Amino acid sequence: MREIFQQTKSRFLKVNCSKCKNEQIIFNKAAQNVKCLVCGAALAESMGGKAAVKTKVLEVME
Repeated sequence: MREIFQQTKSRFLKVNCSKCKNEQIIFNKAAQNVKCLVCGAALAESMGGKAAVKTKVLEVME
């Protein structure tokens, strides 16, 4: 019998804050707005599904 596994499309993203250059890891399907832990700038906005990332993505974590 053949088993079928679905791969998740959810990823963690390493982003760079545009104001203070802090690197932070966020979830690409965030349920709430994500702010920088250092300066409080908006990094991602919740859209009900995938979050709208407002800053530069440095790396997609697998």
